[in-house]
Amino acid sequence: MSSTVVGGAMLPHAPQFFTLPDTEDMATVEKVRVHGATIGKELAALKPDLWIIFSNDHAEQFFHQAAPPFTIHVGAEASGDFAGRKFRWEVPSEIGFGLVKHLYKQGFDPAFSSTAKADYAMGIPLTHLGRTGPVLPIFVNAYLPPQPSMERCYAFGEAIARSVTLMGLRTVILASGGMSHFPGTDRYSQPALEWDQKVLERIKTGNLKSLIGYDEAELDDMGNIELRCWACAAGALGERKPDLLSLDPSWHHNYASIGWFGGPREEPEPHYPSIRPELAELTAAIHGLAHEADKFSLFLADPGAYAQGFTLPVAQRDALIRFDAPAMVAMGCHPLLPFLVNMKLQKHRKP
Repeated sequence: MSSTVVGGAMLPHAPQFFTLPDTEDMATVEKVRVHGATIGKELAALKPDLWIIFSNDHAEQFFHQAAPPFTIHVGAEASGDFAGRKFRWEVPSEIGFGLVKHLYKQGFDPAFSSTAKADYAMGIPLTHLGRTGPVLPIFVNAYLPPQPSMERCYAFGEAIARSVTLMGLRTVILASGGMSHFPGTDRYSQPALEWDQKVLERIKTGNLKSLIGYDEAELDDMGNIELRCWACAAGALGERKPDLLSLDPSWHHNYASIGWFGGPREEPEPHYPSIRPELAELTAAIHGLAHEADKFSLFLADPGAYAQGFTLPVAQRDALIRFDAPAMVAMGCHPLLPFLVNMKLQKHRKP
């Protein structure tokens, strides 16, 4: 069953986008806003049934009393305020409860909340996207150790994708946060730009799974603990190239805006395919030449007689008699077997 995750985005949520202090380059702020608006229009055009946002909590609610790795909002609404702005989105509660049940069956035990608040980590990217309709928030513990590993976040995202697919919901997956920044520390003015650029080079090629290669210590050292939200989204999106990717650094924060709205990539044909049922007989004939001396000797003596021992369509029979390896590979044969037979033929025919 192909995934019903039709698109997604990874977007920054720096509070300066709304507070707009004099320290900010307003051209950079506007560029990020435009990226979000562009991605939002493209995602809305996909007409998804469900919007999910993975967001961290800034020590606001899942911190002092309880810090679950993943929390799904199942209340009627997600609301909050920041910098004079009020946020409110309806939450598809029944879908949220259904998602919790599906995840329980897959070995995940997310918490769920009916009263979770939406801070700027949700408010800024959703505002930039222009999203006013229902959103299902999923909170990821990024700031309070011990946090979930990137592998666990990626696997959680995969489970989300399987769940919404089983539920028949065309879904957009969003991740809030990133890239490198060190809020509240003496490294605030030293974001790791070179490291971020290398991460994005991999994502640019569609290698989203590369995110699981970063461990807890490296994420902390590079100011990228919020990439746990990215890893959740990456697991849900799967391996696909982004349609929009921009890195816009500021003095304190490397803003990355990434959007996927072109649909999942087609799976490429592997160099070494599985055996097709219609080629099973031809495969047996080639396998015999590669590994059985008596059959190879018979073929050398009389290729036609050897081919008569197999029930083959005319085109396959002719290719076998000529031992036309490129033709057989083009039909879908596993290329290793003709390669091995050709080496034997070349050795036999060598003066």
